[in-house]
Amino acid sequence: MKIPKLQKKLCRKCKTHTEHKIAQVKRKTASSLSKGSKVRARCRGLARGNGSRGRYSKPAITKFKRTGAKSTKKTDFRYTCQVCKKSSVQSSGIRSKRVELI
Repeated sequence: MKIPKLQKKLCRKCKTHTEHKIAQVKRKTASSLSKGSKVRARCRGLARGNGSRGRYSKPAITKFKRTGAKSTKKTDFRYTCQVCKKSSVQSSGIRSKRVELI
């Protein structure tokens, strides 16, 4: 996907529409000890309690197949104002195989 290097956007510091320079930023990955993984481990019966709690009927989380896994990652863009040099990050980026700044 081709994206222009300069784009007019609202600068929150200048409070006007100014030219912004776009740069691609590496996306941060979720931690292995994130809240979701802890909740899933607890649901599988790895928490304390009586009985089997599905402990032996389900495989380990590492053995789960990622059947619905996506083939692309979302890109993060850093927008830098050309007037005040203030930068902001757009976290919900575009999902595409390759992003090219033209």
